[in-house]
Amino acid sequence: MDRPVTYQITDQTEVERLYLELVDRFEKHRIEIIDGRIVVRELPTLTHARIIYQLLLQLISVATEQGLELLQEAKIFLNAQADRYEPDLIAVPAKARQWDPNHVYADSTFLVVEVVSPSSIKDDHVIKPRNCARAGVPLYLVIDALDDKVRLLSRPSEDGYTHEVSVKLGDPFDLPAPWNLTIDTGRLIEM
Repeated sequence: MDRPVTYQITDQTEVERLYLELVDRFEKHRIEIIDGRIVVRELPTLTHARIIYQLLLQLISVATEQGLELLQEAKIFLNAQADRYEPDLIAVPAKARQWDPNHVYADSTFLVVEVVSPSSIKDDHVIKPRNCARAGVPLYLVIDALDDKVRLLSRPSEDGYTHEVSVKLGDPFDLPAPWNLTIDTGRLIEM
């Protein structure tokens, strides 16, 4: 599966039914509702996983001090009749508010991280950030090795994030409170 499989359905009840059916049927795939589309993607590559691993190594001590959990393969619930995302990494409080056993409320997250793949460029850079901002996610980090950059979006509003810091992949950047941490993005691509 080189490209994601996308299902476009207009009836919200049918979208939810098909989404749940696909989640049960395709356990080894990432299934999300993005802007009303059900998107089925294969699990990330080893390179993708290594980028997340290197980021985790830098975040883990601060997350532990702050009482946060760093979760992969966790889904966020934006609100009723809205999208369902499975970011590459989320940071949540230890007892994050959950919509159901598989979804954490988006406004309970402290950080959402997406590593861009060829099939997710628009979703990771445009659609997901816009909707995460509307749902109250305070920090949205995009790691784009394809475009050689890292973007940190903050200050969510109804119109999207109002602040962006972008650096070349390999340069350091500061992750604001509650992290107060400088991320060495060079470590993300050393393999």
